[in-house]
Amino acid sequence: MMAAATRNGQICLLLVGLSGCIPSPRFTSARPHEEESGGQLSLNEEGMASYYAEEFNGRKTSNGEVYDMNRFTAAQRTLPFNTKVRVTNTHSGKAVVVRINDRGPFKDDRIIDLSLAAAKEIELIGSGTAPVRLEVLEIGDSGSVKRQ
Repeated sequence: MMAAATRNGQICLLLVGLSGCIPSPRFTSARPHEEESGGQLSLNEEGMASYYAEEFNGRKTSNGEVYDMNRFTAAQRTLPFNTKVRVTNTHSGKAVVVRINDRGPFKDDRIIDLSLAAAKEIELIGSGTAPVRLEVLEIGDSGSVKRQ
């Protein structure tokens, strides 16, 4: 009886240990697209964007900065902090470059939450959401936290 309990414990430890070996993607979406252009890898994603403003203004973001709704920043689930992303509203054609400094959005059908300034730049304010294309311009260093 004791041998069976020990064996079950060993199997559980093995399974827990192996679960840490499964790779997790850093940048995923419903429509990921990778392409080579001029020797550089570009990461693109399409989906819905939203924005956040007054309610969060002045609060700390996930990377430790204070959120300023008047700066060109955004929340994204998986990209490293300080990554620069071009966000293009596919309806209006307007684009803005933002820096990832927060995590979110927390609604399954959204791929990015923009600051108020960035949302205004791509004409997102009236509707609250819009279909967008994300293009990663520069991968950030998630280890560095910019303090304000």
